[in-house]
Amino acid sequence: MASKSRRLPASERRAQLIEVGRSVFAKHGYEGTSVEEIAKRAKVSKPIVYEHFGGKEGLYAVIVDREMDYVERRISEAISSGSPRERVERASLAFLSYVRDHPDGFAVLSQDSPLSSSRGTISSLLNDLAERVGDVFAPALKEAGYDTKAAPIYANALIGMVTFVGTWWTEERKPPIEEVAKHISALAWMGLRHLPKRPTLQRSAD
Repeated sequence: MASKSRRLPASERRAQLIEVGRSVFAKHGYEGTSVEEIAKRAKVSKPIVYEHFGGKEGLYAVIVDREMDYVERRISEAISSGSPRERVERASLAFLSYVRDHPDGFAVLSQDSPLSSSRGTISSLLNDLAERVGDVFAPALKEAGYDTKAAPIYANALIGMVTFVGTWWTEERKPPIEEVAKHISALAWMGLRHLPKRPTLQRSAD
Protein backbone atom coordinates (compact mmCIF):
# COMPACT_ATOMS: atom_id res chain seq x y z
CA MET A 1 0.00 0.00 0.00
CA ALA A 2 1.44 3.35 -1.04
CA SER A 3 2.21 5.89 1.64
CA LYS A 4 -0.09 8.89 1.86
CA SER A 5 2.99 11.09 1.95
CA ARG A 6 4.32 9.77 -1.36
CA ARG A 7 6.16 12.24 -3.54
CA LEU A 8 3.82 13.92 -6.03
CA PRO A 9 4.82 15.63 -9.27
CA ALA A 10 5.29 19.36 -8.71
CA SER A 11 2.06 20.32 -10.53
CA GLU A 12 -0.01 17.85 -8.49
CA ARG A 13 1.58 18.92 -5.22
CA ARG A 14 0.91 22.57 -6.05
CA ALA A 15 -2.73 21.81 -6.85
CA GLN A 16 -3.06 19.84 -3.60
CA LEU A 17 -1.63 22.68 -1.53
CA ILE A 18 -3.99 25.16 -3.16
CA GLU A 19 -6.97 22.95 -2.35
CA VAL A 20 -5.87 22.39 1.23
CA GLY A 21 -4.96 26.04 1.70
CA ARG A 22 -8.34 27.22 0.42
CA SER A 23 -10.10 24.98 2.95
CA VAL A 24 -7.94 26.14 5.87
CA PHE A 25 -8.14 29.84 4.96
CA ALA A 26 -11.93 29.54 4.59
CA LYS A 27 -12.23 28.05 8.07
CA HIS A 28 -9.72 30.14 10.01
CA GLY A 29 -9.15 33.28 7.93
CA TYR A 30 -5.74 34.58 6.90
CA GLU A 31 -4.50 35.57 10.34
CA GLY A 32 -5.72 32.34 11.94
CA THR A 33 -3.99 30.11 9.40
CA SER A 34 -0.40 28.93 9.68
CA VAL A 35 1.96 27.29 7.21
CA GLU A 36 2.38 24.55 9.78
CA GLU A 37 -1.33 23.68 9.70
CA ILE A 38 -1.45 23.72 5.90
CA ALA A 39 1.58 21.43 5.75
CA LYS A 40 0.06 19.12 8.35
CA ARG A 41 -3.23 18.87 6.47
CA ALA A 42 -1.39 18.22 3.20
CA LYS A 43 0.91 15.67 4.91
CA VAL A 44 4.07 17.46 3.79
CA SER A 45 6.87 19.35 5.50
CA LYS A 46 6.72 23.13 5.89
CA PRO A 47 9.63 23.66 3.45
CA ILE A 48 7.49 22.14 0.69
CA VAL A 49 4.92 24.91 1.13
CA TYR A 50 7.66 27.55 1.05
CA GLU A 51 9.20 25.92 -2.00
CA HIS A 52 5.99 26.23 -4.03
CA PHE A 53 4.60 29.54 -2.78
CA GLY A 54 7.27 31.32 -0.74
CA GLY A 55 5.04 31.25 2.33
CA LYS A 56 1.49 31.81 3.51
CA GLU A 57 0.97 35.10 1.71
CA GLY A 58 2.06 33.64 -1.62
CA LEU A 59 -0.34 30.73 -1.32
CA TYR A 60 -3.17 33.03 -0.25
CA ALA A 61 -2.57 35.34 -3.22
CA VAL A 62 -2.72 32.43 -5.67
CA ILE A 63 -5.96 31.17 -4.15
CA VAL A 64 -7.61 34.61 -4.25
CA ASP A 65 -6.54 35.21 -7.86
CA ARG A 66 -7.88 31.84 -8.95
CA GLU A 67 -11.22 32.35 -7.24
CA MET A 68 -11.63 35.85 -8.64
CA ASP A 69 -10.76 34.75 -12.16
CA TYR A 70 -13.26 31.91 -11.90
CA VAL A 71 -16.12 34.13 -10.73
CA GLU A 72 -15.37 36.79 -13.34
CA ARG A 73 -15.37 34.17 -16.07
CA ARG A 74 -18.67 32.66 -14.97
CA ILE A 75 -20.47 35.99 -14.75
CA SER A 76 -18.93 37.29 -17.97
CA GLU A 77 -20.26 34.22 -19.75
CA ALA A 78 -23.65 34.64 -18.10
CA ILE A 79 -24.11 38.22 -19.33
CA SER A 80 -22.55 37.75 -22.77
CA SER A 81 -25.89 37.27 -24.54
CA GLY A 82 -29.64 37.58 -24.12
CA SER A 83 -32.03 40.40 -23.39
CA PRO A 84 -31.15 42.87 -20.60
CA ARG A 85 -33.56 41.09 -18.24
CA GLU A 86 -32.11 37.69 -19.09
CA ARG A 87 -28.63 39.00 -18.39
CA VAL A 88 -29.68 40.34 -15.00
CA GLU A 89 -31.18 36.94 -14.16
CA ARG A 90 -28.14 35.04 -15.40
CA ALA A 91 -25.72 37.26 -13.51
CA SER A 92 -27.64 36.72 -10.27
CA LEU A 93 -27.87 32.97 -10.76
CA ALA A 94 -24.22 32.63 -11.81
CA PHE A 95 -22.96 34.36 -8.67
CA LEU A 96 -25.32 32.50 -6.34
CA SER A 97 -24.37 29.21 -8.00
CA TYR A 98 -20.76 30.01 -7.17
CA VAL A 99 -21.71 30.69 -3.55
CA ARG A 100 -23.47 27.32 -3.38
CA ASP A 101 -20.95 25.22 -5.28
CA HIS A 102 -17.72 26.80 -3.98
CA PRO A 103 -18.37 27.69 -0.33
CA ASP A 104 -14.68 27.69 0.62
CA GLY A 105 -13.78 29.97 -2.27
CA PHE A 106 -16.61 32.37 -1.42
CA ALA A 107 -15.57 32.33 2.23
CA VAL A 108 -12.01 33.29 1.29
CA LEU A 109 -13.17 36.12 -0.98
CA SER A 110 -15.60 37.39 1.66
CA GLN A 111 -12.90 37.78 4.31
CA ASP A 112 -10.95 40.96 4.92
CA SER A 113 -7.81 40.62 2.86
CA PRO A 114 -4.33 41.21 4.28
CA LEU A 115 -2.82 41.71 0.84
CA SER A 116 -1.74 45.12 -0.37
CA SER A 117 -2.63 44.24 -3.97
CA SER A 118 -6.01 45.50 -5.12
CA ARG A 119 -6.57 42.01 -6.56
CA GLY A 120 -6.65 40.72 -3.03
CA THR A 121 -9.96 42.22 -2.01
CA ILE A 122 -13.50 41.21 -2.79
CA SER A 123 -14.27 44.89 -3.38
CA SER A 124 -11.97 44.85 -6.40
CA LEU A 125 -13.77 41.77 -7.70
CA LEU A 126 -17.14 43.43 -7.23
CA ASN A 127 -15.90 46.58 -8.96
CA ASP A 128 -14.77 44.50 -11.93
CA LEU A 129 -18.10 42.70 -12.09
CA ALA A 130 -20.11 45.89 -11.71
CA GLU A 131 -18.15 47.48 -14.56
CA ARG A 132 -19.01 44.55 -16.81
CA VAL A 133 -22.68 44.64 -15.81
CA GLY A 134 -22.69 48.41 -16.29
CA ASP A 135 -21.50 47.90 -19.86
CA VAL A 136 -24.57 45.71 -20.38
CA PHE A 137 -26.95 48.19 -18.76
CA ALA A 138 -25.67 51.23 -20.64
CA PRO A 139 -27.03 50.33 -24.13
CA ALA A 140 -30.38 49.31 -22.64
CA LEU A 141 -30.65 52.59 -20.76
CA LYS A 142 -29.70 54.57 -23.85
CA GLU A 143 -32.27 52.77 -25.97
CA ALA A 144 -34.95 53.53 -23.39
CA GLY A 145 -34.00 57.22 -23.33
CA TYR A 146 -32.24 57.26 -19.95
CA ASP A 147 -28.95 58.81 -18.95
CA THR A 148 -26.27 56.14 -19.45
CA LYS A 149 -24.10 57.81 -16.80
CA ALA A 150 -26.37 56.13 -14.25
CA ALA A 151 -25.44 52.62 -15.46
CA PRO A 152 -22.61 52.16 -12.91
CA ILE A 153 -24.98 53.08 -10.08
CA TYR A 154 -27.48 50.38 -11.00
CA ALA A 155 -24.75 47.85 -11.80
CA ASN A 156 -23.07 48.31 -8.42
CA ALA A 157 -26.46 48.15 -6.70
CA LEU A 158 -27.22 44.81 -8.37
CA ILE A 159 -23.83 43.25 -7.63
CA GLY A 160 -23.85 44.49 -4.04
CA MET A 161 -27.35 43.15 -3.50
CA VAL A 162 -26.49 39.72 -4.86
CA THR A 163 -23.31 39.53 -2.79
CA PHE A 164 -24.98 40.35 0.51
CA VAL A 165 -27.89 38.04 -0.20
CA GLY A 166 -25.37 35.32 -1.03
CA THR A 167 -23.69 35.85 2.33
CA TRP A 168 -27.06 35.62 4.06
CA TRP A 169 -27.92 32.45 2.13
CA THR A 170 -24.80 30.63 3.35
CA GLU A 171 -26.14 30.70 6.91
CA GLU A 172 -29.18 28.53 6.16
CA ARG A 173 -28.51 27.35 2.59
CA LYS A 174 -32.18 27.66 1.74
CA PRO A 175 -34.36 28.33 -0.15
CA PRO A 176 -32.78 26.95 -3.35
CA ILE A 177 -30.50 29.47 -5.05
CA GLU A 178 -32.72 29.39 -8.14
CA GLU A 179 -35.56 30.73 -5.99
CA VAL A 180 -33.30 33.39 -4.48
CA ALA A 181 -32.01 34.45 -7.90
CA LYS A 182 -35.57 34.72 -9.18
CA HIS A 183 -36.53 37.19 -6.46
CA ILE A 184 -33.34 39.25 -6.76
CA SER A 185 -33.58 39.57 -10.52
CA ALA A 186 -37.30 40.38 -10.34
CA LEU A 187 -36.66 43.14 -7.79
CA ALA A 188 -33.80 44.57 -9.82
CA TRP A 189 -35.57 44.36 -13.16
CA MET A 190 -38.89 45.80 -11.99
CA GLY A 191 -37.00 48.70 -10.49
CA LEU A 192 -35.10 49.29 -13.71
CA ARG A 193 -38.21 48.94 -15.85
CA HIS A 194 -40.04 51.67 -13.96
CA LEU A 195 -37.25 54.18 -13.59
CA PRO A 196 -38.34 57.80 -13.95
CA LYS A 197 -36.44 59.66 -16.65
CA ARG A 198 -35.03 61.97 -14.01
CA PRO A 199 -35.18 60.43 -10.52
CA THR A 200 -35.79 62.86 -7.68
CA LEU A 201 -35.86 62.57 -3.90
CA GLN A 202 -39.36 62.59 -2.47
CA ARG A 203 -39.33 65.24 0.23
CA SER A 204 -42.11 65.55 2.75
CA ALA A 205 -43.70 68.94 3.23
CA ASP A 206 -42.25 71.01 6.09
